[in-house]
Amino acid sequence: MNLNLTGDGKHNDKKRLLLTAAAVSLLTVLVYIGSFAGDFINYDDKAYLFENPVIKQLDLSSIFSMFTSAPAGWWMPLTWLSFAIDYQLWGLNPFGFHLTNTIIHAANAALVVIVAAKTIGFRESEADDRLNQLIFAAVAGLLWSLHPLRVESVAWIAERKDVLNGFFALLSVHFYLRCRSPQVQGAEPGRSSQLSILFFYLSLGAKSVTVILPIMLLALDLYPLGRLTADTFRQRVTEKIPYFAGSALVVLLTFVIAAKSNFLVSYEMFPFSQRLAVSGNAIMEYLRLFLLPTGLSPLNVIPDPIPSSYTFKAIAALVLIFAIAFSRSAWLQSSFVCFLLPFLPVLAFFQNGDQAFADHFTYLPAVAPSIVVAAVMLTLRQRLAKGGRALLLLAAFSLIAVYSLLSVRMFTVWRSTEALWSRVIAVQPIAINYKERGRNYHLEGRYEEAAADFSTAILLLSETLKPYSYNFFAFRAESLRCAGLYADAVRDFDAAIALLPHPVYFHHRGLTLKAMGRLAEAESDFSKGGRVTTPVVWFDREL
Repeated sequence: MNLNLTGDGKHNDKKRLLLTAAAVSLLTVLVYIGSFAGDFINYDDKAYLFENPVIKQLDLSSIFSMFTSAPAGWWMPLTWLSFAIDYQLWGLNPFGFHLTNTIIHAANAALVVIVAAKTIGFRESEADDRLNQLIFAAVAGLLWSLHPLRVESVAWIAERKDVLNGFFALLSVHFYLRCRSPQVQGAEPGRSSQLSILFFYLSLGAKSVTVILPIMLLALDLYPLGRLTADTFRQRVTEKIPYFAGSALVVLLTFVIAAKSNFLVSYEMFPFSQRLAVSGNAIMEYLRLFLLPTGLSPLNVIPDPIPSSYTFKAIAALVLIFAIAFSRSAWLQSSFVCFLLPFLPVLAFFQNGDQAFADHFTYLPAVAPSIVVAAVMLTLRQRLAKGGRALLLLAAFSLIAVYSLLSVRMFTVWRSTEALWSRVIAVQPIAINYKERGRNYHLEGRYEEAAADFSTAILLLSETLKPYSYNFFAFRAESLRCAGLYADAVRDFDAAIALLPHPVYFHHRGLTLKAMGRLAEAESDFSKGGRVTTPVVWFDREL
């Protein structure tokens, strides 16, 4: 694409590009209106909003805490600040939080169009028809913003960190491309370079995942900028020292916080060979889901045991990485680096949960393949006859329409906590997922439904979970107690205590026995429980 942003056509080209970006942004908002009906989800939303004191007020003290502490275990001060602003405007009305997420995502869609126009514009062979060039830049933006993989980042309020980080990261890339554009070769990077660095630092304040952005900028130097060679490599790295310095500081801070919070899973519990298999599987799944987004789930738990298919996919991923690394295609190498690198902080090498992969991890990585698909379509258009060009454009917008419909269907998953866990169970009916839905039913006072889910979880216990089966019996016992099914509750508390004689279990069995009129036995249990009043929660270790 040859958008002449210097010379006579500068004003008109810039105006057309901005109008195209605005149209994509507006369409994104219209599609995402359906997500506004979603409630808060008892899956990070509670910790981020309801139990997070720093967002409840907007003064110097709370802002200082955002930047100097790690509420909910994460240092992301700009995300906390955005939540605090929403809280001042809306209180705890989920509509306002959804509105903000969608507005930021729509702005990001516009930025993807602008970045796509710049990257496509640096290609050597271009069509003369600028209208079609703008159309395919819009295709890139729509493929990215309306893809069902984006729903999790936008419809899940807690993932504000994704959309906010994406906003600043895309601005950083935009200004980097602007100051390094061939149209300004020989000129000083100046203000655009400074803005790129500033927005990079702001992206780190929203979510630390962009620590890899300096390397992505090197990939852009390779292609489409064409300013990275063996001779210029040192110079290109040196000019990015301000970026690398910010990344180094945030990486150090993240590891310090992780060490204190014990969020990261140890290599003793999760060895490197398993991490490699899970990481390789994740990469191949992300590639598949970009093209064929079926079976989407809010939580994809690492199977127990890890299936052999994960190993085969890991081998395939390694073969693909090496094949692209040793290829002679600069555009393919650059695109793949910009796709793969943003996943690095969230792959199993730095595992901090049970997830094998997650939709919201694709928020930034999907920008590169979306632009590549649009660029390939634009290239095909040049080689097709008039009828073929029309069919190609129809195919592009048909694909976008299908993705939009799939996204709208996914909004229902984020409508409530029950809907979320029901979707997770539909995709992966395993014990831990039934346990989570059961916990939600219990919190909502639906005790018999909770007990039914805990019963299913007990039947599905894997070998790894069986040593912790006392948790499942205790959860079911507590739901049965609250449902008034005292005899069944006592039997389950007996089973839990036989496996783990925890004071909490004695106390709650005592409550059950007291309700049955067995006062002497209840007093005995209260004595063993030490008069604790804490609820039944998950216990990882034996006494």
